[in-house]
Amino acid sequence: MERNLADLLPIYGVDEGCILSKKGDYTIGFRLTKPEIFTLSAEQYESLHQSYVKAMRVLPPHTILHQQDWFLTDRYTADFKDDEKSFLAHSSERFFNESPWLRQESYLFLTRRPKGRQESTSAFSSLLRGSLLPADAIDPRTVQAFKDQVAQFIRILEDGGLINAEWMDTADLWSGPQRAGLIESYCTLSRENQPVLRDIEWKPELQIGDRHCLLFTLADADDLPGLCGPRIDYAPYCTDRTRYSIGFASALGPLLPCDHIYNQYIFLDDQAAVLKKLEAKRLRLQSLAAYSRENAVSEEATNAFLNEAVEEQRLPVRAHFNILAWTENPAEKGDIRNRIGSAIAQLEATPRLETVGAPQIWWAGLPGNEGDFPMNETFRTFGEVATCFLNQEANYRSSHSPFGLRLGDRLTGRPVHVDIDDEPRREGLIANGNMFVLSGSGGGKSFFMNHLVREYYDRGTHIVLVDVGHSYEIQCALHGGYYFTYREDDPICFNPFYIGAGDVLDTEKRESIKTLLLALWKKSSEGHNRAEYVALSNALQGYFEKIARERTIFPCFDSFYEYLKDEFTVVLAADGVKDKDFDLANFLYVLRPFYKGGEFDYLLNARANLDLLQERFIVFELDNIKSHPILFPVVTLIIMELFVGKMRKLKGVRKMIVVEEAWKAIAQEGMAEYIKFLFKTARKFFAKAVVVTQEVEDIVSSEIIRQAIVNNSDIKVLLDQSKFQNKFDEIQTLLGITEKQKAEILSINKGHEPGRLYKDLWIGLGAMHSKVYRLEVSEQEYYTYTSEQRDKVLVRQYIDRYGDVKTAISRLVADLQAKKEGL
Repeated sequence: MERNLADLLPIYGVDEGCILSKKGDYTIGFRLTKPEIFTLSAEQYESLHQSYVKAMRVLPPHTILHQQDWFLTDRYTADFKDDEKSFLAHSSERFFNESPWLRQESYLFLTRRPKGRQESTSAFSSLLRGSLLPADAIDPRTVQAFKDQVAQFIRILEDGGLINAEWMDTADLWSGPQRAGLIESYCTLSRENQPVLRDIEWKPELQIGDRHCLLFTLADADDLPGLCGPRIDYAPYCTDRTRYSIGFASALGPLLPCDHIYNQYIFLDDQAAVLKKLEAKRLRLQSLAAYSRENAVSEEATNAFLNEAVEEQRLPVRAHFNILAWTENPAEKGDIRNRIGSAIAQLEATPRLETVGAPQIWWAGLPGNEGDFPMNETFRTFGEVATCFLNQEANYRSSHSPFGLRLGDRLTGRPVHVDIDDEPRREGLIANGNMFVLSGSGGGKSFFMNHLVREYYDRGTHIVLVDVGHSYEIQCALHGGYYFTYREDDPICFNPFYIGAGDVLDTEKRESIKTLLLALWKKSSEGHNRAEYVALSNALQGYFEKIARERTIFPCFDSFYEYLKDEFTVVLAADGVKDKDFDLANFLYVLRPFYKGGEFDYLLNARANLDLLQERFIVFELDNIKSHPILFPVVTLIIMELFVGKMRKLKGVRKMIVVEEAWKAIAQEGMAEYIKFLFKTARKFFAKAVVVTQEVEDIVSSEIIRQAIVNNSDIKVLLDQSKFQNKFDEIQTLLGITEKQKAEILSINKGHEPGRLYKDLWIGLGAMHSKVYRLEVSEQEYYTYTSEQRDKVLVRQYIDRYGDVKTAISRLVADLQAKKEGL
């Protein structure tokens, strides 16, 4: 016999976001924002658990707490309309387009049942009755008191700082002409915006439209685990040194990979009446204990329950938990049944598949109809136990900030937008954007940095990279940037004396040139006196005045050297400067190798690539000179001068410098001062300094790195640390890593999803906020970022064939795909 759902619907109406049932139940709904999964410590799980227990104590008797978590299979929708996206950004969109993930929506409903309302059972449900009438009238004062108590409940819950609750309005709950509210969505098991009509069948099984449903319950104390708590170890991420915590019920929520709703009910009764009833039951069982061992055991259990309730001030409640899963393909029901059974078994509980009572239990899950729940499907326990079964976690969320980079949800790989600069600074998590990156060889640090700088470059950032392994060569060519490297036939060269169009010779420019000249002249162990410093200042002043008068002179080290030799000698003699104050002959002799005809005459006399102020992507590849005692420190000083110039002159433009493995230069006094300056002042100039290393000894042993870099880097990125597990205590102490963060870091690259190629990375923001992300990219991005020699040679061959980097990578990926399909 068919019946119209509108005739059975137990909801009388929705007013100001409050649901009134036809039996007089009054329900207030909230949309919950929960902590992201894999981000809480054991202490935070305990804190969240206690918040729920404290909050429940302010609710009046006959209140029902119903938490409903929806988990729906969704697919990532790529944005192909944004023409401003770069080649690699578009390739990333194509790669992730239509990739599946599990979307989560969490709701909390608090229901007040009127006094004297008859409790429902499986045999007495509004679903089975012919008429529905309110049990009694709603007293406005009682309703307002309930609203106040609910507001207090939410305040206590939110004060813990881990959960946010948003009051649902009428539009969220009640359907409109062109949209489906949550009440209708529950009846159709669909969260589509447009209303969907589906028939509902109860026999021979619960079926809604073409969706075949399975309902598993935890409704009997005998089915529950022997022990429970706010958290549980997540075995795939644990190591022999660390335990990785997740919520106790997470296996029934975000870790269950199928379409499902996890319903969690806690029924608050009159505590005094409950204890009185249990006491009477205990006395009755005591009198019957001599006739049955079962009575004796039950009497003992009841007595223990009463003792704990009184001694520990526990909150007696009734509870029920169920998982409603569905599929459109009947052949998948067996697989879903196994998944749910396995998830429940992980809690050491016994799964129970509901059949006869499934329609009534499903019907009671309708928002606003919690008061019609069949109470014979509940079990008696304490609030402290019941809250352990609440799902406390949600999926990763994207940042609301327009700036950031794309990473992946650790659980599903879904792309998430992550801002590690602007939003964390606004929220007070970090005070600066400086970054420290650590990973062992082959851990993926250069791959990650390629991805980071590409994302930042696409968003208008000026990038300066100091590298020693040709990791950024392909990306630099793709952007048409400047790539400085040293070869015997084409050595690296600069011109610190050149002043670009629109630029001026300011104090900073003078100071940087003086620092460079002193570094060329004096050893790191030698100092300079005041007279030498003043003499160099006068020399530069006179030289640039001459250039301003004589436009035919090209500014470079050669012309400066000639000025010193021919004219500045006369100036010193006129001023009576003695050799002991400034030994010009010694200065000219020491710097002679940098003058034309000398060994390094190319270094400071460049005539190309002179104005780099407006160039947005610059790479200095120093691999061939990283051990050179003269070239390496000089070149790094010039690089620092270039970036400092960008910092001060590019107002309102984001800047970033990345230094990879440049420790030999950092260890020198002049470079160390630059590093200290950068890391202490970069934030004032809208700039970001990044240091990347793979050697633990570098960060442990160097006082300069410890003080100048680590202490001034509020962003820390660690990749695979498996090689450092035995040394990790030193790293933990140095970086100020908590035990929770240690467990996160040592879980990197564990429990990987089969069939997908990606690596994990850990990002720590400030002292406490941290998270592990996936780094998964398209094939086009891979061949742009890779440092694998075989793949780089292949890319170079295609570049030589097609000329254009974008075309070469596109053709390479297409050829590889065609070859794969051909096989």
